[in-house]
Amino acid sequence: MSKHKKHNTGGFKSNLIQQISSLFEKNPSYTFNYKQISQAFGFKDISNKRLVSIVLEELAVQGKLVETKSGTFKLNSSGAFVEGTVDMTASGIAYVIISEEEDDVFISPKNTNGALNGDKVKVNVFSSKQKRKPEGEIVEIIERAKTEFVGIIDKSKNFSFVVTTDPRMPVDVFVSNDKLKGANNGDKVVVKITEWPKNKKNPYGIIIDVLGKAGERNTEMHAILAEYGLPYKFPEKVEQDAAKLNIEISNAEIKNRLDFRTVTTFTIDPLDAKDFDDALSIKKLENGIWEIGVHIADVSHYVQPGTLLDKEALQRATSVYLVDRVVPMLPEVLSNNACSLRPHETKLCFSAVFELTDSAEVKKEWFGRTVIFSDRRFTYEEAQERIETGKGDFAEEILQMDKLAKLLRKDRFKKGSIAFDRIEVKFNLDKDGNPIGIYFKESKDSNKLIEEFMLLANKRVAEFIGKTPKNQKPKTFVYRIHDEPNQEKLQVFSNFIKKFGYNLSLDESKLAKSLNNLLEEVKGKNEENLIEQLAIRTMSKAAYSTNNIGHYGLAFSYYSHFTSPIRRYPDIIAHRLLQRYLDGGQSFNQTEIEEQCKHSSKMELLAAEAERASIKYKQVEFLQDKIGQAFDGIISGVSEWGIYVEIMSGMCEGMVRLRDMTDDFYSFDPDNYQAIGRKHKKTYRMGDKVRIRVKRADLSRKQLDFVLTEQEEDFWGGIDE
Repeated sequence: MSKHKKHNTGGFKSNLIQQISSLFEKNPSYTFNYKQISQAFGFKDISNKRLVSIVLEELAVQGKLVETKSGTFKLNSSGAFVEGTVDMTASGIAYVIISEEEDDVFISPKNTNGALNGDKVKVNVFSSKQKRKPEGEIVEIIERAKTEFVGIIDKSKNFSFVVTTDPRMPVDVFVSNDKLKGANNGDKVVVKITEWPKNKKNPYGIIIDVLGKAGERNTEMHAILAEYGLPYKFPEKVEQDAAKLNIEISNAEIKNRLDFRTVTTFTIDPLDAKDFDDALSIKKLENGIWEIGVHIADVSHYVQPGTLLDKEALQRATSVYLVDRVVPMLPEVLSNNACSLRPHETKLCFSAVFELTDSAEVKKEWFGRTVIFSDRRFTYEEAQERIETGKGDFAEEILQMDKLAKLLRKDRFKKGSIAFDRIEVKFNLDKDGNPIGIYFKESKDSNKLIEEFMLLANKRVAEFIGKTPKNQKPKTFVYRIHDEPNQEKLQVFSNFIKKFGYNLSLDESKLAKSLNNLLEEVKGKNEENLIEQLAIRTMSKAAYSTNNIGHYGLAFSYYSHFTSPIRRYPDIIAHRLLQRYLDGGQSFNQTEIEEQCKHSSKMELLAAEAERASIKYKQVEFLQDKIGQAFDGIISGVSEWGIYVEIMSGMCEGMVRLRDMTDDFYSFDPDNYQAIGRKHKKTYRMGDKVRIRVKRADLSRKQLDFVLTEQEEDFWGGIDE
């Protein structure tokens, strides 16, 4: 009798089919013959090799494999196609996002086939086993998200590479030295990918702009804009067209407008503002009613549809506010001159005028084109001083407006508006733009005064257009919409705050009030900023659309953006449409406006990301000369790589890497938002207060590395700073 048991041939063959199928699925672009597979599985006897050959033939008959040439097979890619968007990681692994309802498809680096982050692609899904993500291969790039990237030139004698600064760009770009556009080694540039040969690891490109030497402040700010595809200068032709505009205000134009030049009018803006796009007027009528005018710069008078100026404004869609500069949507001759509601100058406006009772009830409203003369330019600080002391010029008028604004605000919250008063990080800069201090911008009564009247105008304009009889179709308009929060995200958030002793009602009818109570309860606590940020993340993102669903966060059924046309293109659309309908015009083409809404929403998100990147850059720059200094911080996040800590005195966030935590071996516990030591079970959890020391400030990557002071005895002894 044989010393070895015979194979159960049925079970062995079934297992072999699974193993061979798995081999092809993991290598969808490779071909194999029976010899290669037999060698891979360690089969030397003829019977097993013959069985491999049989299995290959059967899988081909079933359609799982295709015979590319006699005896050579490849995974059959036909059929299991899906389309989605690439989410690339720094390691080169990618996930293709199909939809909110479907699982992301895992793509190994060898199966990305030249796809880059954000690309729209077609994927062959070849594995969807339970308890793991579906796996696949990108077989077609349908649409590139971007072809231009920021990087640093690495130049050699015969050729160069652009080493990209985007951590999610997995390859460098090859550039021949005759296509460098004068760039030198170490320069920061914008490179455009022109081709990517199938047999090449790196794409080929050309330099389209040289930003300057890496590390120089102006270079880095322009690089931030370029990284997000945002312009940092106007085309020469656009500047020329703007310079040719007739910005003189004729008597004929004034006669066509409601004249507010004799009514008390002023602006309230930040100290460093140059574009004043809103002003308020106040007048007490004979019947004791207050007439409040919300006067908005009439940009649409100067920027006509279809002109080069209009096309450029639409393409930009928004002004971008970096820490040390503004990149305007409109050329300076408009943004800071013709359209800006500067004091003691006659200006053209589009206005929303309200008659309010002493209890802030709107009795009457009027919308139309006006002409104004601002009596005074206030900073928020100056207006706040009048609210607090009751003294100074126009103090009586400002106090009355403040009273009305507080009543409007109280009514808004009573109806379900959520009080997200976000803290803004601001920098004190020296004359050269160096950050010499960080402070938090607090929203005071003067800020809230302006906010309430702008909200009132935006709301009532949207209602004026959107509210129609049931049997009448609403006219096309641009709405600012905000959907209800995702219930799953709310549940996760609710579970998290319970660890701090807070509760949140998930009952839809009580949610807004419960959120407001929570935000009030955490004020002044260590975890205030953390919880407020997480609460904001549970909310849907606001966007522009012609399809009105209301604004959840404000609890408004109708809401638009009408009050900032110098810096937001949707406000220009709102002005044009409102005037069209006031003139008795028919509803405008909805498809065209919806496309403009989608583009504006996209550009708004890019601008916000660029603004955050500039803040991060300045924070790193601020801490550059503070290596080794200790600060109190709050753990703001935990990942498999480390714990994120936000310095309490400046909201600068950096990472303490798990590998630098030397008192134990720490691992990431995602269910409890913590890092836990394997041996001693010590935990570091989101919201914990810690003390850190600055280890490294990397400006090129906009990254801060910290080390925990309680572990620094072990750590600092082992590094050479």
